[in-house]
Amino acid sequence: MQKKIRPKAAALPLLFLFPALASAAEFDGGSLSPLWGVPFAGILLSIALLPLLAPAFWHHHYGKVSAAWALAFLVPFAAAFGVQFAGVQFVHALVAEYIPFIILLTALFTVAGGIHIRGNLRGAPGLNTAILAIGAVLASFMGTTGASMLLIRPLIRANDNRVHKVHVIVFFIFIVSNAGGALTPLGDPPLFLGFLKGVGFFWTAQNILFETLFILAVLLALFYAVDRHYYRKEGVLPFDPTPDTPGIGFDGAANFWLLGGVVALVLLSGFWKSPVVFDVFGTEVGLPGLVRDVGLAVIAVVSYKLTSPKVHADNQFEWGPMAEVAKLFAGIFLTIIPVIAMLKAGTQGPFGAIVSAVTRADGQPDPAMYFWATGVLSSFLDNAPTYLVFFNTAGGDPAALMTTYASTLAAISAGAVFMGANTYIGNAPNLMVKAIAESRGVRMPSFFGYMAWSVVILVPLFVLSTFLFFR
Repeated sequence: MQKKIRPKAAALPLLFLFPALASAAEFDGGSLSPLWGVPFAGILLSIALLPLLAPAFWHHHYGKVSAAWALAFLVPFAAAFGVQFAGVQFVHALVAEYIPFIILLTALFTVAGGIHIRGNLRGAPGLNTAILAIGAVLASFMGTTGASMLLIRPLIRANDNRVHKVHVIVFFIFIVSNAGGALTPLGDPPLFLGFLKGVGFFWTAQNILFETLFILAVLLALFYAVDRHYYRKEGVLPFDPTPDTPGIGFDGAANFWLLGGVVALVLLSGFWKSPVVFDVFGTEVGLPGLVRDVGLAVIAVVSYKLTSPKVHADNQFEWGPMAEVAKLFAGIFLTIIPVIAMLKAGTQGPFGAIVSAVTRADGQPDPAMYFWATGVLSSFLDNAPTYLVFFNTAGGDPAALMTTYASTLAAISAGAVFMGANTYIGNAPNLMVKAIAESRGVRMPSFFGYMAWSVVILVPLFVLSTFLFFR
């Protein structure tokens, strides 16, 4: 039985402000007030609005803003439930979720940043479309982060003499940073969590292959038409800021082997079952996960040390984009704790209407609603825990979900991966690509400006996909 957590005396003012906390003796999401989600909403609104309203302040203090919202959750939570219990939740979010997440991203960012693709790259519609298509294929084998970090720099360099190029980066996020990672557990964190839960490695490829190909084909065709329009209308600048050398080649090619090491370690942590478990202040850390994270950290260090300064200079490699993602997602991973708890409470929780909406009147799961519920929440929450919430809502039995309820699991998988493209925070590579593009002088859309692109292009495509695949 879970230990009862009684609110402390210091929490009495909080109970006056938030009466629902009086019944939240157990950390049960069903008894939490929706007001506990305010810090999470606050950090999302900060990411959306401050770059527009106070760009200089945001550029210099986004880490402090993220920390402030994290403290706005942790301090009242500790007062209400006790420092020890709050510490357990903090350590769990840090050790079980954030640290593995950020180590994997750092390894992929560092290794991909050590590979310089040189050659005669001209940002014509045909080449741009080919790069996006190649990235879509690579994303399912080296992850959306790995593929994004490998290809975004040469894509920007190829188009640096184009007048209008924002659409190139936006479609890159749609295709390479999200939809392309839908076919294997290596592609996107939600699918990897499903793999750890018992979903077959090739199940996703077998069950949402046509959905993925449809999404990618439409996006690539639409991109080619848009890019061709701008190319014919505007042409190129009279000078090329970064003249290309003849031929195509790679510098820092040893990093491809290290990239293979990243993939191997991720796979190892999924296939290797070990009874060895370490208890870190109430959070269990398995030996396979520990070996994976240590190995990834070593690979990142080795890659950075082995890569020549010239390759890093040619790639304009810098830690700014990685630091931005690390600081912002630290706040997101902490403030999301009560939101995920309330979702996990199911129909009895504050968000019960969302969970109830995915079930038909006869008690059977509704794949279309699972697709949209998982997708919309994945657009604003971390798509990995959102995937798990609906995975468990659908029964949580991988054997049944892969067979009897295959259409439901397919809808959950597709929603989590595809709709991560709806916002900058839907998937970590989105923010990284945005930061890299801006560091190279591309004026990327604001948070809502980017959403305007996704609403116009992606949402109608998802509606059409619902009628074609998830009815």
